[in-house]
Amino acid sequence: QVQLVESGGGLVQPGGSLRLSCATSGIIFRLSAMGWYRQAPGAERELVAYIFRTGTTNYADSVKGRFAISSDNAKNTAYLQMNSLKPEDTAVYFCYARISGSEYWGQGTQVTVSS
Repeated sequence: QVQLVESGGGLVQPGGSLRLSCATSGIIFRLSAMGWYRQAPGAERELVAYIFRTGTTNYADSVKGRFAISSDNAKNTAYLQMNSLKPEDTAVYFCYARISGSEYWGQGTQVTVSS
């Protein structure tokens, strides 16, 4: 059974930084991509950043230049470095992975940006 576990969320002041981690467990075969999505109260879940196993990345326009996604292929782990955080970044952040053609999601971690 594949599981994704996020960590690193919390409360931060505007302009601050946080680093999220997403660790996988279980039998991982053909992990092709990992990513981060977020969902704010009353809003739909939206893509934040995505990274393919090849290293190719994709970002939402709202986070370009502030967030950086990376991965450790040996550990099947993904990271999201979030800098210059804004109140509008407040949301539950979900890790995503595509493994053997199937989609997997983490349980989410809360990020709150507030003074």
